[in-house]
Amino acid sequence: MVEHLVCFKFNENYNPEIEKLLLQTLLSFRELIPGIVDLTAGVNVTEETANINGYTLGLRVTFEDMQALREYGPHPVHQQFVQSLDGLLENVVVIDYPIIKNG
Repeated sequence: MVEHLVCFKFNENYNPEIEKLLLQTLLSFRELIPGIVDLTAGVNVTEETANINGYTLGLRVTFEDMQALREYGPHPVHQQFVQSLDGLLENVVVIDYPIIKNG
């Protein structure tokens, strides 16, 4: 399995209405995109304010394998979401890694 982590940093055009819509869209991915084993998304509630750096929305997707992750990028549902971010983003951090379990 492969973990896909995304942290979103939005610009001044971002607001709570948009946030609610984006969260609903992200949460729908599990039912709409093949290869997703698990998915969570949410608003950053960290109390470590020195480390937040403006990243306010997070996404974690567990994929069956690297092929599922590769197919996720160009999937029409994902691409529609990416297009909906136009004019809202300041930065995005993405980390993908194979899941290694202890024991």
